[in-house]
Amino acid sequence: MIRKLSRCIREYKKDTVLTPVTATLEVVMEVIIPLLMATMIDDGIDAGNMNVIWRVGLLLVACALVSLAFGVLSGFYGARASTGFARNLRQDMYYKVQKYAFSNIDKFSTGSIVTRLTTDVTNLQNTFQMMIRIAVRAPMTLIFSMIMAFSVNSRLSLVFLAAIPVLGLGLGFLSVKAFPVFSRMFKHIDRMNTVVQENLRGIRVVKAFVREDYETKKFVDASEDIRRDNTLAEKILAFNSPLMQFCMYGTMLLISWFGARLIVGGSMTTGQLMSMMSYAMQILGTLMMLAMIFVMATISQASARRVVEILDEESDIADGEKNITTVKDGSIRFENVEFHYQKSGRQCLSEINLDIRPGQTVGILGGTGSGKSSLVQLIPRLYDVSGGRVLVGGEDVRDYNVEALREEVAMVLQKNELFSGTIKDNLRWGDENASDEDIQRVCHLAQADGFIQEFPDQYDTYIEQGGSNVSGGQKQRLCIARALLKNPKILILDDSTSAVDTHTDALIREAFRREIPDTTKIIIAQRVASVQDADQIIVLDGGKIMDVGTHQELMEKSPIYREVYESQQKGESANAS
Repeated sequence: MIRKLSRCIREYKKDTVLTPVTATLEVVMEVIIPLLMATMIDDGIDAGNMNVIWRVGLLLVACALVSLAFGVLSGFYGARASTGFARNLRQDMYYKVQKYAFSNIDKFSTGSIVTRLTTDVTNLQNTFQMMIRIAVRAPMTLIFSMIMAFSVNSRLSLVFLAAIPVLGLGLGFLSVKAFPVFSRMFKHIDRMNTVVQENLRGIRVVKAFVREDYETKKFVDASEDIRRDNTLAEKILAFNSPLMQFCMYGTMLLISWFGARLIVGGSMTTGQLMSMMSYAMQILGTLMMLAMIFVMATISQASARRVVEILDEESDIADGEKNITTVKDGSIRFENVEFHYQKSGRQCLSEINLDIRPGQTVGILGGTGSGKSSLVQLIPRLYDVSGGRVLVGGEDVRDYNVEALREEVAMVLQKNELFSGTIKDNLRWGDENASDEDIQRVCHLAQADGFIQEFPDQYDTYIEQGGSNVSGGQKQRLCIARALLKNPKILILDDSTSAVDTHTDALIREAFRREIPDTTKIIIAQRVASVQDADQIIVLDGGKIMDVGTHQELMEKSPIYREVYESQQKGESANAS
């Protein structure tokens, strides 16, 4: 785990190395100071020698200034290394998520991924800085101070050796108790972030159904779980402070007791006792630093595991061994296709056999949960089949270079998404090099140019996050235009005209027939009118193809299709009357 995380240091290796080096030099200066103080007391103050006082005093000031300089450099290098490490780690995680297949994303909730990219990375950043600075400085201080203390008085220094195992055993016990609590707490943070995200994205629905109290209770419950676990963890770690105080004051008392006896016996000077007290403070302060490192390491261990889970997750979809980069045409063939989602394990599609010729318009009709969206998502490999195979342009989709395949398949998903930016910015997702004329042309095809021209800024109109300042029908038409800008060989519309009136829907389909006759068009719809003119219509039910044919053929042989058509006709007649 540490090896994987350390790869994110990269260009900050120099800063990472300089941080402990400068911290070590700072420690060297610090441990020299008590010896100089002992010399000043014994040879200067007690002896009344002003020359020694001035000479050693100036040396003390010089050591203090040098120590300060190295401390500043250590802090500077440590801050730069830790922030750089966090930036690289966050970028690596984000790039990894971008490469995930839908099935990989299904394993993590959105709230969990956000928490790992923010809270967990921040924990690791703080721990990294502490490890390269304090975790080096503390042991070096401990080692050098112990050496100097033993050089002053080896018998009195044995007191330190009694305190270290007591502290080590105590910290080890606290670590075992606290780690599971922190792991559980981060899962609760994931859940709270999910609740917040769902609430904010669906705030209009929440207000429309007057469910503020219900959503507030969900948030309060999630927040309470975090508070309870955080309190429990802090209670466990609270024993760290009294343990440190016990070791510190116990050591100071023993040094004072035995030191006084040694001075009375004449085997130790006052200056040496003062230096021992200084080394005692340094050693015990170091132990406190180590205890702080232990607390941070305990917290970050849970964060590290969660971050590494993101980095270790390999996309279920990768480029095929043949790595085909050219899609010959828009033909599509399903051969004995079976599909189920890994998370639920429920069978979504079975015994799917279908042949679609290039340039055909194909309609897909079926009830909710019949597998319509699952079927079309197999074409650009948003998911892979569980059995059988899907061929595009005569080749198995698993043999293609994934990017090359998806470049030739434009898909308007059931859930339309627009991003913050101008209308032009959003449309250029289809082709980043598209000219203004190209953008206007596809907007004409998608029947979007009319309402865009009514905006004061027209194509430079700013789209708010999620497209909240345009209507559902306008959003759908912009998404269709964005897909058309790719000039794909296959165009898939997954119920993407549901918010568009029937007249506009008809104009869009007419524009498709006239302007992109060579593009294979697959239209998922709830309205029969939207697919009535298709070259073939597929009727899905329970994840199986029940019937395939033209409108007239299905009216004669498909009871499901006929029932849907007649019910919609009655509904339109009732609305008209």
